[in-house]
Amino acid sequence: MTQPLRQPAFRLLFLGRTVSAVGDAVVPAALALAVLRATGSTSALALVLGAAMVPRLLLLPLGGVAADRFDARRVAILADLTRVVTQLVVGLELLGGDPSLTSITVVSAVGGVAAAFALPTGSPLVAGTVEPAGRQRANALLGTTANASRLAGPALAGALIWAAGPGWAFVLDAGSFAISAALLAVIRVRPVPRTERRSLAADLLHGWREVRARTWFWSSLLGHGVWNGAAAVLTTLGPAVAVNRLGGEGVWLLMLQAGAVGMLAGSLLAGRFRPRRPVLLANLGLASYAAPLILLAVAAPAPAVVAAYGIALAALGYLNPVWETVVQGQFPPHVLARVTSYDWLVSLGAMPVGYALAPLAARVWGEPAPLAAAGALVLVACAGTALVPGVRRLAWPAPATPEPTREPLAAR
Repeated sequence: MTQPLRQPAFRLLFLGRTVSAVGDAVVPAALALAVLRATGSTSALALVLGAAMVPRLLLLPLGGVAADRFDARRVAILADLTRVVTQLVVGLELLGGDPSLTSITVVSAVGGVAAAFALPTGSPLVAGTVEPAGRQRANALLGTTANASRLAGPALAGALIWAAGPGWAFVLDAGSFAISAALLAVIRVRPVPRTERRSLAADLLHGWREVRARTWFWSSLLGHGVWNGAAAVLTTLGPAVAVNRLGGEGVWLLMLQAGAVGMLAGSLLAGRFRPRRPVLLANLGLASYAAPLILLAVAAPAPAVVAAYGIALAALGYLNPVWETVVQGQFPPHVLARVTSYDWLVSLGAMPVGYALAPLAARVWGEPAPLAAAGALVLVACAGTALVPGVRRLAWPAPATPEPTREPLAAR
């Protein structure tokens, strides 16, 4: 595999994404603490988080259409500049000493809109700055920095909040988005041939047809959605099981740390290991998430649960760069952002379902039942993709387009 960092355009993209990842890593802890300090209410925090999540989910397909129509780089710059403003407004609200929950909620919703347009641009930008032979390593590098930022983020956030207050965490994040936008402005991205102008509905439908035409993609996407829903179940019920049955809060914190280390290790492995059947192997790895779920359900010894969680998150860290590389190679450039938006929509959309159902099921049947059920679903959904011929046959590096799109595309 080639060295993508030797390519100037990707170096700038990598630097911008790294700075942005570090800025984003400090925000979750700062936001939670700031809202709780201001209101003392977990419901207020849920309102702010929901305000950011709902527009992100609803507008993701539109973000994909925009990135395919108007150039992913320009859309990414506009999204970054929007988030400069939103994060700066929240930071100034907090630094002013009398933050308004309404203002923070509205600004969070605007930030969610920007995120909906930013997320689909990631894959087209990598594909437009890195040659195919170097994309797996490029995606692994981006995954490594993102996971390293998540690992260091809580400690950095704690130090910043202790030294200066949560408002400065948002100012830092605003600065990181400004740097990212400035670097994107000077990056040269390979132009994508434009298709004939269509209606919004036609563009959305065309992207969906590209998804449906590839059985390896949509069957894997269903498995990934189930995985994310199960992750929400574990996140919701896992702390209570760890505290009440496995030994206390330290066990849960150790699990989270093991997961962060596992994701970092998996992304590092993705830059070096190139299997012949990438999607098959990555999906089978995801099935390992059943282990920590079932071990939590039966209250297995804490070391076993922690180890299983670390291994399962290493599989996720490995899958993400490999999956992105495969998608970048298998779909035409002019639909890549729309396909990516549907990918994100399924992944993010499954998590609120898990958050909502887990506590309801736990109240009726107890915590072990939904944890065990989620584990069984992950095992069946992810390992079951091995039964799909397209998943088993998809190999590096040959493209696999089992059913080419039936719509003629005319260049503008």
